[in-house]
Amino acid sequence: MSSLIKVVFLKHQRELWARKLYLIHNCKGSVIRRYLSTSFIMTAKTDIRDHLRPLVAVCQMTSHADKEANFEVCKSLVARAGSRGAQGPESDLKRVQNAHIIISNDGKIVEIYHKTHLFSVHLPGIISIRESDYTIPGEKLVPPVDSPIGKIGLGICYDLRFPEFSLSLAKSGAEILTYPSAFTQTTGLAHWESLLRSRAIETQCYVIAAAQTGKHNPKRSSYGHAMIIDPWGCVVACCHEGTDVAFAEVDLDYLRKVRQEMPVWTHRRTDLYGELTDGIKSNVARVYSLDIDASSHYQFGPVMLLPSQLFYRTQLSMAFVNKKPVLPGHVLIAPLRPAERLKDLTGPEISDLFTCVQKVQGVIEEVHGVQSSTIAVQDGPEAGQTINHLHVHVLPRKAEDIKNNDDIYLKLEGHEFNVTLDARNEDGMSQEATLLRKYFY
Repeated sequence: MSSLIKVVFLKHQRELWARKLYLIHNCKGSVIRRYLSTSFIMTAKTDIRDHLRPLVAVCQMTSHADKEANFEVCKSLVARAGSRGAQGPESDLKRVQNAHIIISNDGKIVEIYHKTHLFSVHLPGIISIRESDYTIPGEKLVPPVDSPIGKIGLGICYDLRFPEFSLSLAKSGAEILTYPSAFTQTTGLAHWESLLRSRAIETQCYVIAAAQTGKHNPKRSSYGHAMIIDPWGCVVACCHEGTDVAFAEVDLDYLRKVRQEMPVWTHRRTDLYGELTDGIKSNVARVYSLDIDASSHYQFGPVMLLPSQLFYRTQLSMAFVNKKPVLPGHVLIAPLRPAERLKDLTGPEISDLFTCVQKVQGVIEEVHGVQSSTIAVQDGPEAGQTINHLHVHVLPRKAEDIKNNDDIYLKLEGHEFNVTLDARNEDGMSQEATLLRKYFY
């Protein structure tokens, strides 16, 4: 089976109303026959303040033994992307390896995933492929990658058949799953669309699958049908036969709506069948970049936080300023994954969250010159929780800042709706976050 290289071009422009375009470029090449072939996923997105949804494109082509001809087809597809403004780094398309690589448009490697599940099939008289004969399997999953269109989970082809793989990525925060593939005609006809839709429904993620298509040589043909699936499991775009491009919008608000209305993650009976093993936790230091500004936004229940509102970010948690603080210095800490209750967190997430709380508490007390704090968790609506995303309140305390200390909990309950508290604007929140960042970075 063809080894894979997937390159993601992410274009970030600073202009307020300028259109931002992104190219995700998937390259495949056979180590044995040294084919050069390319499929693409392309995305375009306006500035988040335009309130427009990002546009995703998925492409396909037929690879043959003539690498130069394959390269010319690649260039033509890149040109079609460029006609809409997509930009990316210069890349070495002649380098082949069994990897899914994400590269920023300034040429920096963001993440590399090596294919973990190797395809092996022998159907007498039809097809015989043993990928393990010429491919070394990968040894780990990689964390979802932040991008301007959402958090991207990386898989390759045969990985699609393993639901544990995609569920692990979703559990680690993935919103978009990508599977550059070269399914055979036989397996493609039987299972391709069904598998893609199943993975989307199970994880409530967008699934984007670039594909090889057509006859590569007398012994091998690929199914094609590159497509995009939404979090409800609907096919929203599909390529026709031959080299093609298909487009669809990515609507993260819709994704969150699906997850909110069908909260399967909170309904899991892990007491009966166990917790899904976190295949990514061994790489916990890489689960999320510590760069707050790497994401265009952060989800806090139904609220979209801007990076300017965050002042600290760990691998699994985020700390941010409060729009309606009960007391000066009142901040919040929440898991990056939108879990509603404390019981919904994994062991690593709980450890990371409260380690983050401890560090934030120390900084907040130093900044405000105090030696005491109130740490509070409103775990569930009956406990006063108004945002359906678990969060911890940290409030620096001074003598007699509240006449009766226990009244702090009354003030916390429903403070978001307290008209006597002024809601701060974005500039005010950004100024406080900028001040606090200096203590962490």
